Amino acid sequence: MKWLPEAEEAVNKVPFFVRKRVKARVEKEAAAAGRPVVSLADVKTTQKRYISNMKKEVKGYQLDTCFGPSGCPNRAIDSSPLLARVETVLKNADLPGFLHEQVGDNLKFHHEFRLTIADCPNACSQPQIKDIGIIGACLPAITEAECTDCAACVDVCKEDAIEIVADRGPQIDMGACLSCGQCIPVCPSGTLTEGQCGYRIQLGGKLGRHPQLAREVPGIFAEDQVVEMVKSCLDYYKQNSRKGERFAQLMTPVAFAELSRQLSRL
Repeated sequence: MKWLPEAEEAVNKVPFFVRKRVKARVEKEAAAAGRPVVSLADVKTTQKRYISNMKKEVKGYQLDTCFGPSGCPNRAIDSSPLLARVETVLKNADLPGFLHEQVGDNLKFHHEFRLTIADCPNACSQPQIKDIGIIGACLPAITEAECTDCAACVDVCKEDAIEIVADRGPQIDMGACLSCGQCIPVCPSGTLTEGQCGYRIQLGGKLGRHPQLAREVPGIFAEDQVVEMVKSCLDYYKQNSRKGERFAQLMTPVAFAELSRQLSRL
């Protein structure tokens, strides 16, 4: 739907974590009223109704993803199947009911559990500042195919994690590698191939008055493991959160270390 410039400017001032939801609601209400173009008046009308009925709009969680499904060339993995499974887990957790018990009628969007999936380490969907951040990962593996010393892998690696050594071919610094997988398709000889592919998991990120970056659970995890990890995090959240306390607020260094050990065993 077409938007007038002043309407676009107004909706862009809405907090980013609800902007997508508000914009969709504006378009839906404008279309229902038979208007082909969204005006500033449409935005203001919807915003007013949205704020006054906020507790009815809160669905208990926010699930975001990156631009990967739209054809992003940087994807380390296709997370579409995982996205659907994670949303099912979030819906089944009855987070609106849990939050209503904890917060009552003062329920706001900032109480919602936030989870995001990014298909590569570029992390466009900002997993580092979400309760749970899931990042697609694909480690390169070295085969026995003879290296041509073309150095295409060295050129494409933004982390300077690959070095071509005479008579040994590519050598990878796994401590510097971010598992983006970009070196694999540029290798003409097949010396580099896909190794372990899956997801990195980060916990406890948030913005607000006391922001903190998420901490990473060591390892790369398969889709089934990630689904079970999300379930375990939701169980931990519901067992320990009181009065709308965010999962990220619960993730003290001690709590993260304990939960991280539990998740790594799944």
